[in-house]
Amino acid sequence: MSNFHFHFILFSLLVSSAVLPSFSATAELCNADDKRALLRIKKAFNDAYVLSSWDAATDCCDWNNVECDGNTHRIVTLNVPLGDLSGPIPSAVGDLPYLETIYLHKQPNLTGNIPRSLLKLKNLQYLTLSYNNLSGPIPVFLGDHTNLIFLDLSYNRFSGPIPSSLSNPPNLRSLRLDHNALSGSIPASLGHIQGSSPYLYLSNNQLTGEVPSALGDVDFTYIDLSRNQLSGDPSALFGRNKSTQQIYLSRNMFEFNMSEMELPQDDLIALDLNHNKIYGAIPAAMTGVANLQIFNVSYNRLCGEIPVGGRLQSFDSTAYFHNRCLCGTPLDSCK
Repeated sequence: MSNFHFHFILFSLLVSSAVLPSFSATAELCNADDKRALLRIKKAFNDAYVLSSWDAATDCCDWNNVECDGNTHRIVTLNVPLGDLSGPIPSAVGDLPYLETIYLHKQPNLTGNIPRSLLKLKNLQYLTLSYNNLSGPIPVFLGDHTNLIFLDLSYNRFSGPIPSSLSNPPNLRSLRLDHNALSGSIPASLGHIQGSSPYLYLSNNQLTGEVPSALGDVDFTYIDLSRNQLSGDPSALFGRNKSTQQIYLSRNMFEFNMSEMELPQDDLIALDLNHNKIYGAIPAAMTGVANLQIFNVSYNRLCGEIPVGGRLQSFDSTAYFHNRCLCGTPLDSCK
């Protein structure tokens, strides 16, 4: 073999060994099934501009609005917080079996129901479909997502009752159903929420009836039932030994004796009871709520002198006015 041929073969081997690793380094990481599902989602959304990075010729782990797991390279997050999505949620979303997070937010042209195909997402932990134009009933099957931690369906047009199944996920910590058109009563099953220090948002709906006493068994961090048509006595929500931080019950038809109310002394920072039918007096124990920042009992049927001390005099008259015979600072002095 001539020296020329020997050096040519050696050069070719060196080039091959240098080139092959580069092919390996640039190999597509995205799972082929996930990529096909994402492209079906893009097509269902009429090739929305916000999904323009979803190019079949590129690695889907590099696309915007999605995230791949660092080890499995499966799609674990679908995140479209703003944009021009139009039409119903495509059933193909259910063909991303490793999804843990869905965040479709502020999509005013996102319409229709929540597709049943989401039931296939056994790893789903965070489902946010807020500030859209979704409608129909809240699906009962959402309660079958055993890994669900956070469910936010707020600011849509959902109607009908709250499914009792929503308390089923054992680690559910936040349930947001506020600002919809939900009707009927609050299911007692919500008193079985097992997640640590949960948050419950049911405000701005058309809910009726009394607050189930079972809700008193849950130590909510935050509970908002305001702006509904609820009635009766919600005192089960209160308690000196609870760690509740914020309670909003305004603009309902609640009727109970505030004199007998017991509240968390150390953790409570907000208590809004305005526009109800609450009677009795403000309990002296309110002066011991050291961190109170929001307080409103206006437009009720309270009487007696506002206790002096704590944070109660730091609120202006609008927090107390339009009661039956409430008096004392910051209102007029008692006669």
